[in-house]
Amino acid sequence: MAKFFCDFRFLLLIAAGAFIYIQMRLFATQSEYSDRLAVAVESENHCTNQLRLLIDQISMQQERIVSLEDERNRREQECGQLKALVQDLERKGVQRLIDKVQAPVAAVVVMACNRADYLERTIKSILKYQTSVASKYPLFVSQDGPDPNVKRKALSYDQVSYMQHLDYERVETERPGELIAYYKIARHYKWALDELFYKHNFSRVIILEDDMEIAPDFFSYFEAAADLLDKDRSIMAVSSWNDNGQKQFVHDPYALYRSDFFPGLGWMLARNTWDELSPKWPKAYWDDWLRLKENHKGRQFIRPEVCRTYNFGEHGSSMGQFFKQYLEPIKLNDVLVDWKSRDLSYLMEENYVKYFADIVKKAKPLHGRDLVLKASNIGGDVCVKYEDQRDFERIASEFGIFEEWKDGVPRTAYKGVVVFRYQKSRRIFLVGPNSLEQLGIEDS
Repeated sequence: MAKFFCDFRFLLLIAAGAFIYIQMRLFATQSEYSDRLAVAVESENHCTNQLRLLIDQISMQQERIVSLEDERNRREQECGQLKALVQDLERKGVQRLIDKVQAPVAAVVVMACNRADYLERTIKSILKYQTSVASKYPLFVSQDGPDPNVKRKALSYDQVSYMQHLDYERVETERPGELIAYYKIARHYKWALDELFYKHNFSRVIILEDDMEIAPDFFSYFEAAADLLDKDRSIMAVSSWNDNGQKQFVHDPYALYRSDFFPGLGWMLARNTWDELSPKWPKAYWDDWLRLKENHKGRQFIRPEVCRTYNFGEHGSSMGQFFKQYLEPIKLNDVLVDWKSRDLSYLMEENYVKYFADIVKKAKPLHGRDLVLKASNIGGDVCVKYEDQRDFERIASEFGIFEEWKDGVPRTAYKGVVVFRYQKSRRIFLVGPNSLEQLGIEDS
């Protein structure tokens, strides 16, 4: 019995050993399988990541291909337009005009977009006076966009050289609700001026818009003003426009002024100034940008008392803003002034302060309320002081002139002084709180 029990324990021991061995083998097999499974999962993840990366690369390449296709289409269109422009320039002999011994005074460019009827009226007005001085003032039309009627109209004139600005870049406005048109206009202006100054190598450019008519002495005025622009670097540009040029506020077709406020609407710019402005040209609202002190840097603008341009564009990007009140009543000069025979040296910076101060000093001071009534009962020029912008706006409203300021400067102002005619020939001077001091006039 004892021997049987001993044999049984021996068998149990063998069975236990076999069981332990089997368990160890199973554990080793499971561990090996787990390792292989982990490697397989890792390999699968790697393949998945590689596949995703490949898909992303393919997607990027597809986007790049689409972008390149778009770029190619744009380039083809631009090349076609440039080819047409070169042919047009060759046909009209602009290059021969530029190469003449006497260089042009300035290129004249009409900025157009999609108003063929307006453009026709503008071109006819220009050609009425430009034909006799065409060699001095080569005429261009720069169209923004593809409007076929505008292009056809511009190309129908042999005297006109045509340029076309095709801009497919998406416009991102800086503030909600802004009109995209103002951004497109700014891009067009930069492109056109770069073309005329750098590609065609003009030293000066006169910028008009496609809703303007010009005065008989328009070209004589700018030829005389070009000398001022060359001699006096404190003059940033020369304008043919007076914001307060309505019929009831002007009288003397020979009167010119310096102004700290950029008038625009028919203006001449020199290349050296464009060299400064072009690299930092704004995305939109280029005219108000030029009125900022940080951009005009204390330089001033020449303007006439009686406008040499008339803006008839009631419908356009500005939606006819102020047209009835301020633009429609503008007086377009009808006197043929021979500007080259006139001495304009009084407009030079070193002479003008004294010249203008002498005029202001002779004006009779006027105070209090009911200024229009009081001015009506006083003979001769009148001087009215204003304390601040709000006070100026009140006085300007009484007389009916522009109330607007930009960057601390009223429209048309010179050293804070706004001058306009009243009851035909008499002048009203609205004088700022620091104006007399800047003019060197003792405040009485």
